[in-house]
Amino acid sequence: MSAVAQPPCGVIVELRRVRGSAPREQGTRMMVTAHATDGTIGGGALEHAAIARARALLGEWIAHPDLAREMHELHALGPQLGQCCGGSVTLAYAPSDSGKLEAPPPMFHLQLHGAGHVGRAVVAVLATLGCTIDWIDSRTDAFPASLPGGKAQLACRRLADPVAAIADAPPGAAFLIMTHAHPLDAALCAAVMRRGDFGYLGLIGSETKRARFTRQWRRQDIPPAAIARLCCPIGIPAIQGKQPELIALAVAAELASRFPARHMRQLPRIPIDLDAECSACRASARCAGS
Repeated sequence: MSAVAQPPCGVIVELRRVRGSAPREQGTRMMVTAHATDGTIGGGALEHAAIARARALLGEWIAHPDLAREMHELHALGPQLGQCCGGSVTLAYAPSDSGKLEAPPPMFHLQLHGAGHVGRAVVAVLATLGCTIDWIDSRTDAFPASLPGGKAQLACRRLADPVAAIADAPPGAAFLIMTHAHPLDAALCAAVMRRGDFGYLGLIGSETKRARFTRQWRRQDIPPAAIARLCCPIGIPAIQGKQPELIALAVAAELASRFPARHMRQLPRIPIDLDAECSACRASARCAGS
C-alpha cells in the first residue's frame, strides 16, 4: 500500500525570470502560510497577488496533497497588475513541508573594533541586516548590557590584544576601526592592510587623521595600494552629520553598496566561534558580556 502524501505547511514563491523594465531581482523568495508571510519578492501589487494565489494553492494542496507540486505563472506587470514599471516576471510556487525559509548567506562579515557611542550605533543599524558581526574591544564593561536583536549574527569579544584578532576574519571580510585610542586605530589598520585580502577597511576620523596615519604607514612599508583602499572618512558623503546615529546610517549605506546582497548569495555561511579563546586573556567570546 503506497504512503499517503503529507499536506504542505506553506508555499514558497520565487521570482524565476524577470524581463523588460520590471524592477525585480531574480531569485528572491518568500514563504506564504495560511496566516503569515516571510521574505519578499519586491512588494507591491505583484506580491499581493502572489500571496493570494499561494494561499489558494495551499488550500488545494492541503485538501489534495497528491496534487502538491511546483508550478509556474507568467505575470505581465503592466496589463495584468497596472504597474507603470512594465515588464514581466515568472513566479514559481512550490509546496513546503516546513513552512520556513532557509536563512540566506550573510551579506558580509564585519570585524568591528570599538564599542563606544558610534560603535554601538553602527551595531544597532547593522543588526537589522543579514550579516555577521565580530565586535571587539579591549576595555572592561565596554559593551552594552543588552544587545540589539535582529537578523545579524553578533558576537562580542573583550580582547587584551585586539590586533591579534585581525587574523581571525575570513578573506574578503569588512573591517571597521573606531576604537578609543589613535595608536590602536593605526595598528589595527596596518594589520588589516598587511593582510591585503580585505573587502572593506573603514577608519573613523578626518582627512587630517588619514594623512597623519598614512605617513606613519609608509615608514612601516605598508603597500601603497592597500593604503589607497582605506575609507577615511567613513560613510557615504551624501549623509552628513557628527551624531553617532547619522554616522551609523552613512556607514551602513557604504557597506551595503560594497557588499550587495545579490553578490553574496554564493558565498559560504561564515560562523563565529563564540567559544574561541583570546590568546592573551584566555577568555572566550562569551565572557565579554559577563
